[in-house]
This record gives sequence, C-alpha cells and structure tokens, in this order.
Amino acid sequence: MQNNSDRYHVILSGCSGGGKSTLLTELKHRGYETVEEPGRRIVAEEMLCGGRALPWVDLEAFARRAIEMASSDHERMRNARGWVFYDRGLVDAAVALEHATGTPVSRTLNKQPRFHQQVFLVPPWPEIYRTDGERHQDFEEGVREYQRLLNAFRKLQYTTTILPKVDVKERAQFVLTSLLSR
Repeated sequence: MQNNSDRYHVILSGCSGGGKSTLLTELKHRGYETVEEPGRRIVAEEMLCGGRALPWVDLEAFARRAIEMASSDHERMRNARGWVFYDRGLVDAAVALEHATGTPVSRTLNKQPRFHQQVFLVPPWPEIYRTDGERHQDFEEGVREYQRLLNAFRKLQYTTTILPKVDVKERAQFVLTSLLSR
C-alpha cells in the first residue's frame, strides 16, 4: 500500500564500500532522518550470537532477514516528516534474495511500498574500497553486486542517479539539490 509520505523516502544504494554509510552520516548531521543499512545490523547481530544468516555463510537466510528488517524499518518511518534516507533497504535485499535463490525481485516486492522515484547509487570506487569484519566480499564481487542493483532499479522503473566521486559534503549537496530541484 502506497502512503503519500513514501515519496519522501529515498534509497541510497550501489557498490559496497562506495561511501553510502558516510553519506548517510552526513545527511543525518544535516538534520535529516536516516535508516542504517539492514545488512550491517544483521551481520553484527549474527556475529555476536554465532548465527549463520551471514552473506558469506547463508546468503538466502541473510537476504530474508534483510527483507524483514527493511520492511520493519520502512513501517517504523511511515510517519516521519520530510526526507528520510535509507542506506540500502528492501530493493537491495530482494536483489540479494534473487541472486541466492532465483526468486524474482518483482515477486518479492509485489506487495511492498515503493520509495521515492529517484534512487541514488554510489559507483564502484576502488580508491576508497575496504573490506572489514562486516564486509568480506572483494571489490570484483562488489562491482557485480552493483550491476545487479543498477539493473534491478531500472527494471523496477526507478530513476537511477549515479553519484559523483567527490567528497561527502559535495555528495550530500548533490543529493539534496537533485531532490529539491524536481
């Protein structure tokens, strides 16, 4: 069910390690509502309790948890006023599930609300890419994930905007200017 406020819910997606979380932090510092990436929260929880719903252990279980968490996040933010920025979310989780199981993204998202029409994607950026305890995939896998996401957003008829490789303050301004000029 589409809520009028959903048009203010904006997805930040794209290549792992491309600066999404840093951009989200900058937007939060500027006073906007933000929602942290479900995947990072799930990985932290699973690693703490020795769980198996990790993308490098059981991608399907991880993706299903991410869908549940992203759906819950969206519901929790339904009454937020103004722009809400999501670090990944439902579409990213549906793409991961499709990659793991072949379940079409469109079927997973069939009854889910849409987000703002314009989606911002961070491109692969090898100069800033780093693996860490929560990100195990190498850069090449990150690029393949980016292509899957870009294709999915376009198939779902979102307008994709590739963010420039500039510092975070310029990126945040680019996002805000893009949204406010529409």
